[in-house]
Amino acid sequence: MQKITLLINCPDRKGIVTTITQFILERQGNIVYLDQHVDRQESIFFMRVESEFDQEGFSIADFEMQFIAQFVDDYQLTYQLFDAYYKPRLALFVSKYDHCLYDLLGRYASGELPVEIPLIISNHPDLEIVAKRFEIPFKHIAVTKATKAEAEAEQIAAIKEHKIDLIVLARYMQIISDDFVAQFKNKIINIHHSFLPAFIGAKPYHAAFERGVKIIGATSHYVTADLDEGPIIEQEIVRVSHVHSVQDFILKGRDLEKIVLARAIKAHVEHKVLVFGNKTVIFS
Repeated sequence: MQKITLLINCPDRKGIVTTITQFILERQGNIVYLDQHVDRQESIFFMRVESEFDQEGFSIADFEMQFIAQFVDDYQLTYQLFDAYYKPRLALFVSKYDHCLYDLLGRYASGELPVEIPLIISNHPDLEIVAKRFEIPFKHIAVTKATKAEAEAEQIAAIKEHKIDLIVLARYMQIISDDFVAQFKNKIINIHHSFLPAFIGAKPYHAAFERGVKIIGATSHYVTADLDEGPIIEQEIVRVSHVHSVQDFILKGRDLEKIVLARAIKAHVEHKVLVFGNKTVIFS
């Protein structure tokens, strides 16, 4: 049994769904999931399809070649095709905060995240003990203003050595360069509190507390050259009030960060995210 996932976008026109599902049926595929969306403003069609093939001799490569020949030019179609049983390989980037790291490794160890995590990279040595508990290789690469280029070159070499598919900034407190980002387009996921840009700086929760905010939140997004402005994958909020302390704000915020980052990673590795411009279509 083989299973593939197709993500598709193209100019909207009549008959797309019928034509593509017929194409799959003709190759003895069984569609087990299909979701679609039309952006009426842009007149763009989006679709996600999961199909199973149990016949002997089925080739994903042949299927893709035939799909390209029939649809890409005629439909001005952009597609992504994935082996649904393949487990993407993640590299976790961390600094000193450990809440997102512990959460992700716990989900990974329990089988909740369908991934492999062969590498943790940090600009500080503090969290190596966590990596050892989960028996995951830990690489400490110090970063200073003077050594940033060399540090990123070492990081990229490690990423390529371990054949990493997705980089997760699990509270990695460094700004990565435009050159680094360009090498991994839509393959770097970040998490931050949702106060940006209103409460920037080292103590955003303290600033929010002083302003008497009524909600706090977290946002997970793909990293682009525009800091914290990449396509958003997942967000969540929780209400707060005058009865909550700064420490309450921080604890609630960290809980949100863990939940939102995990959801974003799961959506990405299950191929439920389609990036279009600076927005995303998130399929159910």
